Amino acid sequence: MDVETDRGSILDVGFDERVPPPKLALFAVQHLLTLSAIWVFPVLIGLTLGLATGDVSRMIQASFLLAGVVTVLQSSRIVRLPIVQGPTAAFFAALLAAGATYGLDAAFGSMVVAGLIFMVLTIPIGRFGVLIHFLRFATDPLVYGTICLIIGAQLATLGLPGWFGTEGQPGYGWDLFWIGLATLLTVVACLLFGGSTLIRRAAVIIGMVVGSVLAAVTGLWSVPDLSGVSFVGPPSFLPFGFAVAWPAVLLMLLAFLESSAEAVGMYTLVSRWGNTELSRERINRGLFTEYAGSVVGALFGGIGTASYPENAGIVRVTRIGSRFVTMTAGFIAIALAFLPMFSTFVAGLPGAVLAAASTVLFGIIAMAGVQMMSTVDWDDLNITVAGTAFILALGGQWLPEGLVATMPEWVRALVTTPMMFGAVLLILLNAGVNYGLRPWLARR
Repeated sequence: MDVETDRGSILDVGFDERVPPPKLALFAVQHLLTLSAIWVFPVLIGLTLGLATGDVSRMIQASFLLAGVVTVLQSSRIVRLPIVQGPTAAFFAALLAAGATYGLDAAFGSMVVAGLIFMVLTIPIGRFGVLIHFLRFATDPLVYGTICLIIGAQLATLGLPGWFGTEGQPGYGWDLFWIGLATLLTVVACLLFGGSTLIRRAAVIIGMVVGSVLAAVTGLWSVPDLSGVSFVGPPSFLPFGFAVAWPAVLLMLLAFLESSAEAVGMYTLVSRWGNTELSRERINRGLFTEYAGSVVGALFGGIGTASYPENAGIVRVTRIGSRFVTMTAGFIAIALAFLPMFSTFVAGLPGAVLAAASTVLFGIIAMAGVQMMSTVDWDDLNITVAGTAFILALGGQWLPEGLVATMPEWVRALVTTPMMFGAVLLILLNAGVNYGLRPWLARR
């Protein structure tokens, strides 16, 4: 059963309390503005893999649908907390790697298979939810923090290089670089001077607006042609087809494992703010819902979801813990999923602007890992675990091409994807060193 803690709530509005309609809408929009990754990640995937605008638009629609549906379920019926869902860096990196190697049909198909496996491991019936017992190996700050650092470093290749645009396209070079720099400075200014207002929460969006306007005024970008796009329409089922590649399934399993660790952390943190300690069964139901949502979302081309720490930050700053606020944000996201004209417009934004705005997001992901690792006791054993995994994971990207070509397909996919290689190394090294070697040394 869920029990009350003895710390007292730090929230002015509790989980089950309602707020007046005007404030409900305002706070819901505030939460939604934080989810910039819903459109940033699909556009970056499209730019990297050379997708058509229509394909990116369908991915954005599906991501809105996935985030909205799971957010509504988590807020209303499952964990009953002000939890907001959205695409995460783990699934973004996994889709990039799998899509580039096997195609997006296999990337999303493999996400479906991996999600079904995790659903089986968290069946919310009796003692069938076994995954919760394993998550302690993945939720260790040493493991999760280092993974975030690796992901940030991996995504850095999509940051600054993208400020110059695409070779052969209008404005390629220094013209677009200055647009990107203006975008970045706007985002940073909003983050530093926006206080606890909507300006700070919408910093990435404001930066994208400023950069896009500058690009349009200077003639480096024009508004996408929306004449042939329907105003209202549902997301497309299997927009990229369906296939399965087992190395990609392994990659997606690791992404699900990381999102699980993030979800458990967010559930626990937010529940304590409201003076409620969650039961293991309730956490397990929340995880099962996230996996089920990601499976269904992948069938429509949506990026896998997890609980957003940025939205938990909004709850902490505003002290508004009403789950009806996040539920409303989920309903708004669902509505946006049925507006293909909106998704097409976002998909056509200048790539240099998105790359510059995303630079801050990637940096935040990396530094969040550093922050998590502040609680680690950095003795020789932990330094060895984190340092070895970090260097090997990033170094796999630059192995000699001739050597990589001789590797089995699944090995090649493993060692050349930093997030995947790093997660495997960290989990194995942490389990072996801190749960095996350390107790043995202590006994001696």
